[in-house]
Amino acid sequence: MDMSVASASMTMAQADVLQQTSVSLLKKTMETQEAQSQQLLEMLPRQAASFGHKLDVYI
Repeated sequence: MDMSVASASMTMAQADVLQQTSVSLLKKTMETQEAQSQQLLEMLPRQAASFGHKLDVYI
C-alpha cells in the first residue's frame, strides 16, 4: 500500500511541476506578445491619428 501512495505522490508532484512550467511559459509568451504589440503601435505613423482633420478639395 505504501508504494502506491508514494507513486501517486510522485506523479502528482511531477504533474504540478509540469503545470507550473506551462504557466510560466505562457506568461512569458504573453509578455513577449504585449511588447511586440507595443512596438508595432509605436511604429504606426502619427498622421493616422489626425485622419479626418484635413480636407483636400479640387475644383
